[in-house]
Amino acid sequence: MNIVRQKGCRDILPEDTKIWQYIEEQIRDICKEYNIKEIRTPVFEATELYSRGVGDETDIVNKEMYTFLDKGNRSITLRPELTAGVVRAYIENGLSSKIPSPIKLWYTGNMYRYEKMQKGRYREFSQFGVEFFGSSSYLADIETICASYELLKRLNIADKVELAINSIGCDKCRKEYIDKLKNYLSPYLNDMCDTCKIRFEKNPLRILDCKEEKCKKILNSAPVITDSLCDECSNDFNNIKNTLEKLNINYIVDTRIVRGLDYYNKTVYEYVSKDLELAVGGGGRYDKLVSVLGGVNTPAVGFGIGIDRVVILLKEYGLLDNIKNNKIIYFLTDDSTYIKSLEYVNSLRNLNYTVETNIQERSFNAQLKYANKLNADFVIIIGEDEIKNNECSIKNMRTGEQSKIKLDINSIKEKIGNA
Repeated sequence: MNIVRQKGCRDILPEDTKIWQYIEEQIRDICKEYNIKEIRTPVFEATELYSRGVGDETDIVNKEMYTFLDKGNRSITLRPELTAGVVRAYIENGLSSKIPSPIKLWYTGNMYRYEKMQKGRYREFSQFGVEFFGSSSYLADIETICASYELLKRLNIADKVELAINSIGCDKCRKEYIDKLKNYLSPYLNDMCDTCKIRFEKNPLRILDCKEEKCKKILNSAPVITDSLCDECSNDFNNIKNTLEKLNINYIVDTRIVRGLDYYNKTVYEYVSKDLELAVGGGGRYDKLVSVLGGVNTPAVGFGIGIDRVVILLKEYGLLDNIKNNKIIYFLTDDSTYIKSLEYVNSLRNLNYTVETNIQERSFNAQLKYANKLNADFVIIIGEDEIKNNECSIKNMRTGEQSKIKLDINSIKEKIGNA
């Protein structure tokens, strides 16, 4: 029987891992510059974390989670998102008393959702995210947008995506809006999809996110939530819009954005590809989630970006030229000189060069062919004669030029250049 990977999962092969590493390097650099500290949480959690935190009326909890009973008969779920897990870790480890507020955390990791397969949507997928705890100011929202936008800029895809923002208000103004929305939708309810009929009773705001054409048509004339914002929510939203304009970060207001998770309030946003109809990421404020999960009432804001989808954009737009490939140096040796060559091999590796050696006892000719297949930049030849004369031969595989130099690490470095 042939054993194959599971549907919705992928093998990321060496030709693509360098793209992932490039993205992850940018993420680490940006988070260091913004003084955001890394956090790593378990890949599975108690199911209750997601039913309470994400919302038991969301599609994620109702339809998409990988949930099972462990050997102790406990309900366990592979994480479908990471914000709830980070909040759990924040509460459980008492981070509010260990780190000065605001506490700024970042993560990368794999998530799991049982979803219908399509471009950019997998059952195992990877996200980069940031969570800030302890600031109720709109300036914290701005900083998360700036950090996410900076990543897109460094990857040269900021002009390929559109930042769409909305405010879904607080409990007070949202209740007023939901009443208006239900009054508007009531006469059309029989013409809407079955999912929207259920949402009408349980979570009316999620109707705005429906992708069914007949529902979208009905929603075209529906009241918009930004007309029902209280003074505080309206001021926050206006401050965010004004600040983005001053920072020259382009955006549009999309009153349909509600995000797919129940914990959001006030400002929410998404990055959507202009050409590919692909949501790249999004975020927003979630001031009640910490208290919902048992912690002290704590304002919070964050975002997540799908790394799989960023890879798709980089490939689609041919933006891979900035990914640096280290020079490959091949040491061509025989049995008698292999051990001696390791002194120089290890020295170059310690200096961040990529170095290959003869670990299959090939002949000189076979090694040269292998170096060609590796696309090596330089071949350093160390045979018995070279050892006797304290020298080595270096062949530039790009130009074909070959010369002899003194056998020491500084002479080799000078000849092959920077890593």
